[in-house]
Amino acid sequence: MDFTISEKGQDYLQRVKVFMKDEILPVEKAYYTELAALENRWVVLPVIRELKEKARAQGLWNMFFPDEKHGCGLLNSDYALIAEETGRSFIAPEIFNCNAPDTGNMEVLIHYGSDAQKAAWLPRLMSGEVRSAFCMTEPDVASSDATNMQATAIVEGDDVVLNGRKWWSTGIGHPDCKVAIFMGLSDPDAHKHRQHSMVLVPLDTPGIKVERMLPVFGAYDEPYGHGVVSFENVRLPRSAIIAGPGRGFEIAQGRLGPGRVHHCMRAIGAAERTLELLIKRATSREAFGRPIAKLGGSPDVIANARMAIEQGRLLTLKCAWALDTKGIVGALQEVSMIKAVIPKMLQQIVDDAIQIHGGAGVSDDDFPLTQLFAYARVLRLADGPDEVHRAMVARLELAKYRS
Repeated sequence: MDFTISEKGQDYLQRVKVFMKDEILPVEKAYYTELAALENRWVVLPVIRELKEKARAQGLWNMFFPDEKHGCGLLNSDYALIAEETGRSFIAPEIFNCNAPDTGNMEVLIHYGSDAQKAAWLPRLMSGEVRSAFCMTEPDVASSDATNMQATAIVEGDDVVLNGRKWWSTGIGHPDCKVAIFMGLSDPDAHKHRQHSMVLVPLDTPGIKVERMLPVFGAYDEPYGHGVVSFENVRLPRSAIIAGPGRGFEIAQGRLGPGRVHHCMRAIGAAERTLELLIKRATSREAFGRPIAKLGGSPDVIANARMAIEQGRLLTLKCAWALDTKGIVGALQEVSMIKAVIPKMLQQIVDDAIQIHGGAGVSDDDFPLTQLFAYARVLRLADGPDEVHRAMVARLELAKYRS
């Protein structure tokens, strides 16, 4: 395998690095200070809209999708390194119109949407005019097994009717969030992977209610957020079903492969930023007459972090290469491996950075470590918990030895 990215990819990567350095990272602290001072934080500040316009004007827009009609014509292996750069800032992905869950939802529409569905929503999503949510996880069942899903999407003549409650619907709090993809049970008697459907749902449809926003370690992640959403007799035309009834799992499988590469490479970017913070703190502070970097187990902490980041990046680039050359079926094991490995790696590095920062590490006023820790911990659950992915890796490994 060859991890050398294309000339086009190198050009985009360098331009993203410059944009991050000159435009995004310098405004982060002021952005969060301004947002925190607001009584209503579920808003898009002008600086975000201004940066989005700048990024779009420079062609740094929708870089996640590999064809030139919808994206920039970059391979997964090209975009992986770009995602790493954007992972250094929590506000960067939206500025480049490359933030989850919108990227995955746009990919669903591109690959599986009807002409009418694409016409209604794809241009608005790809222009950044609107945002979207993905409603799959449910509060009353173990959603690590998606076949447990209780929410329903029942076909009634020319309509489909949605009922149920979803939670951890990321992005539902954003003021520009106008549409969601809802996954529900359509036929309990079908094969377990043909029972569910995905439905494209405008959020102004009667019967939809955002019950509450969910805090993560006390923070609400405004203006995106994660919500509990109820659907009560939400009636839509049957044409709102994406690709037809019973294809929900098929769509989910196609959606989550590239998306997990994006998640993991952003997490590697976050790990790189965390290690920078750790080292700057450890080399600028002294205790007992020596720099913290030379005390106790600090050298091991720094070495282990560097080795873990390098290993994680290589594994994720291998996964991106496999997706480019073999497709999702040929990359299933790698997709699960990176999802189990990378968030846990990030969590450990952030935890070590918090320890080296001391009291400053557990306060979000001066350093972003609590936000990074929450991000890492949540990512170990999002898109399937660690245990599910390890089980998939083991199942595929054991299959190699069947006679």
